[in-house]
Amino acid sequence: MVSAEAGAGTPDGAEGAEGAVSAPGADGQPRRASRRFPLFTKDTARPEGGGRAAPGDAPAPARQWPILAVISLVGVGLLLTAFDVFRVGTLLIGVALIGGAVLRWTLPSVGMLAVRSRFTDMVTYGFLGVVIVLLALMVQPEPWLTIPFLNDTLHFTIS
Repeated sequence: MVSAEAGAGTPDGAEGAEGAVSAPGADGQPRRASRRFPLFTKDTARPEGGGRAAPGDAPAPARQWPILAVISLVGVGLLLTAFDVFRVGTLLIGVALIGGAVLRWTLPSVGMLAVRSRFTDMVTYGFLGVVIVLLALMVQPEPWLTIPFLNDTLHFTIS
């Protein structure tokens, strides 16, 4: 509850704002915020789970270890692909994305790995990871995974 003298300095009562406080106004003072959603969006909410993955006093790389782990695995996969180990490199990229989906599902705070809502991130990372792994397993010559109806489907659509 805001006392009568708390808001005496400004017309909107910003000086002694208690409870829900939004970003500072033009004068630099905190503004009281409503819990209702605004009619027009003025700001972007941080994704669910977008907080630091380690305490704030930890060094920056330690706070963002989930995204660094995924990016490192993808980097190693790209490096292997560049050195003509295509199948293993692309498998590693797909596994890194699936690992990102698992991290997003299991950890409460994943830092910059959180882009959208938890569900959307998990579905996106997981789907892209599974597709990349399946394509890596089916790549020619000598595929490690053969899907029998896929060849017939391809011949049916072309002819």
